[in-house]
Amino acid sequence: MSGAGERAQVAMILAAGRGERLRPLTDSTPKPLLVVRGKPLIEHHLERLERAGIRRVVINLAWLGEQIRARLGDGARFGLSIHYSEERPRALETGGGIFRALPFLVPDPFLVVNGDVFTDVDFAALRLAPEHDAHLVLAPNPAHVPEGDFALRGGLAVAQGAPRHTFTGIALYRGALFTGCRDEAFPLKPLLLKAMAAGRCSAELHAGQWTDVGTVERLEALNRNGAPDSPAGSAPPRADRPAG
Repeated sequence: MSGAGERAQVAMILAAGRGERLRPLTDSTPKPLLVVRGKPLIEHHLERLERAGIRRVVINLAWLGEQIRARLGDGARFGLSIHYSEERPRALETGGGIFRALPFLVPDPFLVVNGDVFTDVDFAALRLAPEHDAHLVLAPNPAHVPEGDFALRGGLAVAQGAPRHTFTGIALYRGALFTGCRDEAFPLKPLLLKAMAAGRCSAELHAGQWTDVGTVERLEALNRNGAPDSPAGSAPPRADRPAG
């Protein structure tokens, strides 16, 4: 969505997951540090955030999080300031992870990006209208998830309807979306459904590059197709929906 609305000044990259479907690679390397087209996946996100004018980034950590912290440091070499939100001994799921980081995700709105997706979404172009609490980026359904997640109607995300599209794990949120939540593990989807029912969740359909790097096969496909650091290279097979 471009035009009216507010853009994010701070972003969160979700990086706490275990990556079960990427084992044995993730037994010793956290998903966001797996190499895609010449560099760790999370570094593609950091570079795109810097180009979008976002300078403050929060990264949540759980499984092998110390490796992510050691690799990225304070973010200065990317032109960013990175804050780490610890979730050990276990990850808090998507909703819980964002809720714990809320004190650092100011001002509203803030951008959230799944750490295990590869995309060319223009973060700088995303906008959240004042009357909405969330704005989701959707993508055409991959072959693995033909049923999709949500429908798009008049610029709003809706739980029912057709055609349905897949949630990319990229979105703008306001802290108000998490009103009443507690510091514990919980999923994000129920909060989104509540916002949709109230007409407070907008969405847009992204037709460009988006892949959930959720299996060894899809990781290998990304590294076969396209030059290093070239999201516009040959499009790889699309992937399952992000967890959350």
